[in-house]
Amino acid sequence: MTDPLVIFTPSGQRGRVAPGTTVLAAARQLGVDLDSVCGGRGICSKCQVAPAFGAFPKHGVTTTEAGLSPRNAVEDRYDRVRGLAPGRRLGCQTQILGPAVIDVPPGSQVHRQVIRKRAEARAITLDPATRLYYVEVAEPDMQDPSGDLQRLQRALAAQWGIASATADLDTVQRLQPALRAGGWRVTVAVHRDDAEARILHVWPGYHDARICGLAIDVGSTTIAGHLCDLATGEVLASVGLMNPQIRFGEDLMSRVSYAMMNPDGAAAMTAAVREALDTLAGQAAAEAGVDRGQILEAVIVGNPVMHHLVLGIDPVELGQAPFALATADALHLGAGEIGLRLHPGARLYVLPCIAGHVGADAAAVALSESPQLSDALTLVVDVGTNAEILLGNRTRVLACSSPTGPAFEGAQIASGQRAAPGAIERVEIDPVSKAPRFRVIGTEPWSDDPAFPADTPVTGICGSGIIEAIAEMRLAGLVDTSGLIGSAEATGSDRMVAQGRTHAYRLHGDILVTQGDVRAIQLAKSALYAGARLLMDTFGTDTVDRIVLAGAFGAHISPRHAMILGMIPDCDLARVSSAGNAAGTGARIALLNVAARREVEALVRSIHKVETAIEPRFQEHFVAANAIPHATAAFPHLPPLPDVTFNAGTEGCRRRR
Repeated sequence: MTDPLVIFTPSGQRGRVAPGTTVLAAARQLGVDLDSVCGGRGICSKCQVAPAFGAFPKHGVTTTEAGLSPRNAVEDRYDRVRGLAPGRRLGCQTQILGPAVIDVPPGSQVHRQVIRKRAEARAITLDPATRLYYVEVAEPDMQDPSGDLQRLQRALAAQWGIASATADLDTVQRLQPALRAGGWRVTVAVHRDDAEARILHVWPGYHDARICGLAIDVGSTTIAGHLCDLATGEVLASVGLMNPQIRFGEDLMSRVSYAMMNPDGAAAMTAAVREALDTLAGQAAAEAGVDRGQILEAVIVGNPVMHHLVLGIDPVELGQAPFALATADALHLGAGEIGLRLHPGARLYVLPCIAGHVGADAAAVALSESPQLSDALTLVVDVGTNAEILLGNRTRVLACSSPTGPAFEGAQIASGQRAAPGAIERVEIDPVSKAPRFRVIGTEPWSDDPAFPADTPVTGICGSGIIEAIAEMRLAGLVDTSGLIGSAEATGSDRMVAQGRTHAYRLHGDILVTQGDVRAIQLAKSALYAGARLLMDTFGTDTVDRIVLAGAFGAHISPRHAMILGMIPDCDLARVSSAGNAAGTGARIALLNVAARREVEALVRSIHKVETAIEPRFQEHFVAANAIPHATAAFPHLPPLPDVTFNAGTEGCRRRR
């Protein structure tokens, strides 16, 4: 009988374990980051996990509750005394009996990911949709019978030019006490964006307390939020967390497949992401020291699959041609409609999508970076699990998406992990000695610096680290153009480790860069380059003037190393820059400037979408881009790379003149 297969998310690590092995023991056996401080006694609760049940086509398994042992007395006691969240189990008590997919939530990870989606400094013209207005309202008069709301509406029209303002029941319930307490003088929060003005709240007298808005970028892997003061534009808090949908699939198509294969799959993913959004709102409010009720507005951006799942729309149509969106237009909703516990009347604006695979996040990037206003031909690449790519200038703007997968996030890498303290994030390799030096998240000095603490835990390598490592290996002659890693004999380095018919490079201790790692990065970077090249073909150009790397991951990529790998087309390195979390910046612009919403709604209608899934040239570009940096394209802005060729079947190396 074959031992059951267990797959851990978000790490993607998998393996077979003997039936009856606890989840905690399996995690330790497979090198999964699962916390525990009580020695498996069921006391500390650090090892909480969230099993997922259903069909997982990507992993090739179908899981059921029978694949895990039932809850035992220890778990029941813990739930009784301290409470166990629905769907959670204690890893030290849960035995694996059959195929299992186990999600390790952030709170159970020893090395928790650093969500690096900060708010970028940006000059934004402040004109929010929600503002405060001080109003003097006429007192009721027996000779002119009218309701308090109607007299408030007339006062808003006369004193501020705001006609036909409406109010929901919560506001009407607050109105009469506020008017009388304020001596018929009140301050009202009015939202003016779509067709009508809405009175969201009323305070007695003059009120200048803070009102806030929340800009949210829902990514496939991470969710980032920026809480802003609507009166000043100041960013009060920036928070981030992992997207809990990772347990249903690391990439977008895996999640669409999960929805297709499981009757309640889409609903489960919607519930997971909405809970995360509400948690993020609470964290942002707590960090800023404000009450949730002070948040009167939110703006959300995300790729089409995230867009649909947040809205509770089954994304199944996005998994098959013609990739039809349920709606591409911007949406004006109540925040409570998606489960956000903000002010009872809080409004929600969802940016428009560009097309079936190019979503509201790409629209936000376009709003932030404005390629349509540039004389220079600008390539904007939002790097992530699913890359959105824009190319354009004043004449026109093109867009596409490219499925890069989770390798750039450290997944599918032998020693890979997400960006967390202890992860190697920067790498340099001496071209002569082949010895590495590296920098670890959470420690400023490089590893060869005398100030580098000897007891620094080095736990793995994150996405930016693996990119630099492979690029440095190419520069040092340890990897050839085809992506093959050379042997110790061929490279002259004793850091090379034989692994059957392939070889690996020892970066530090047991942390190796393997042949499988190189192949995973080759596939991801080839998809990225092919998407960009396809847009260049459509535009009728072989070169670009400027490249902007966006996204939380793009902000931490070294442009030089990205070009050495061939992730991006050749360009003057001085004209390759990082925009940080451009989608989050675009969401913040839409939050703080109502005119920007009309701008982005018009912009998406003018952007031409190129569909990579049906373009034959995409596959041609993908194959050519597998070489490092490329099989045929010239990279004149790079230094000459070592001209080595390693034969996978022998230990030899042929050097060409």
